[in-house]
Amino acid sequence: MDSQGQDGQRVVWAVVDSRIGPLMLAASGQGLVNVVFHATGPVCERALSRLAARYGTEPVEEPGAPLLAEAIRQVEAYLAGERRAFDLPLDWSLISGFNRAVLRELADGVPYGTVVGYGDLARRVGQPGGAQAVGTAMGANPLPVVVPCHRVVESDGGIGGFGGGLETKRQLLALEGVLPEPLF
Repeated sequence: MDSQGQDGQRVVWAVVDSRIGPLMLAASGQGLVNVVFHATGPVCERALSRLAARYGTEPVEEPGAPLLAEAIRQVEAYLAGERRAFDLPLDWSLISGFNRAVLRELADGVPYGTVVGYGDLARRVGQPGGAQAVGTAMGANPLPVVVPCHRVVESDGGIGGFGGGLETKRQLLALEGVLPEPLF
């Protein structure tokens, strides 16, 4: 594979250290396309293979690429408590259908410092009774942190699951003032 896909698409990526562990961020010409937790060794390799298969091009490590550099800056500012919302173009091509509708509603309709229940989010996208399907959509979120799946919680007050691990979810909710600061 070359560095540009069939449609001339280029994918750039970088791994950044953060207070929640190493994050891989990847961007296409359309926008930020992927954020991956625990981005070391095999985790990075799997993510890069998925991106290569999707775009028909080998992703290039290029943290200074303009869109990627801006995404890194905004994620770092968010994790430092200096940013409450992201202003980035997003490439939604890794997700479709119901999952995309749920994640777009989450991105647009659940602001910093608030949470929403799985069932409530299902109702917002016209699928009452779809709480489990919302959970599946959260697990498939290719843009965690930026599309804030950590803000989706159980109706009984539990924090629910999280692809980045429950401790990471607690840290993000504490950062936003939803939970007390974790003791670690």
